[in-house]
Amino acid sequence: MKYIFRALRYFVFICLLLALILAALVLCNLVDRDISSIFRNGYDSLWHIALMFFALSFIYPRFGYTRRGALVPGEYRQIRGGVISYMELIGYRLLREDGEDLVFVKKSPLSRLLRKSDDTITMTRELPGFYVEGPVKDVMRICSGLEEKFRPGSDGE
Repeated sequence: MKYIFRALRYFVFICLLLALILAALVLCNLVDRDISSIFRNGYDSLWHIALMFFALSFIYPRFGYTRRGALVPGEYRQIRGGVISYMELIGYRLLREDGEDLVFVKKSPLSRLLRKSDDTITMTRELPGFYVEGPVKDVMRICSGLEEKFRPGSDGE
């Protein structure tokens, strides 16, 4: 279900972005106001563009989001503070805690807006550490940072 909501959110975002670009071009008098003169097939082109955006928006979440394990040794009560402080250091705040599972969101409202409020990082507690789920770029950075912080012999423990 989350996948469908992400895809629909991207579809709406891409369509709004196209509409803003076209509005800016019209306001700057770079193109005519008539859709028939902007696109080769006129209004029929809008359906083609919408279908293309629809396909793209339903493919993107498959490659834009991931779930990856982070090896974080120790008992939850011992590592909880370190995990939360690391996440705050990189710009996230704790949204909620469900048992030993943590959910973080970006602190900055601007960052949340630019990511279309899809900035949630979910950490599910498992035996070797956490499974981290969210945008690929962030998950990779968070997993490697947590593993470095909690590596035996490092100062982060």
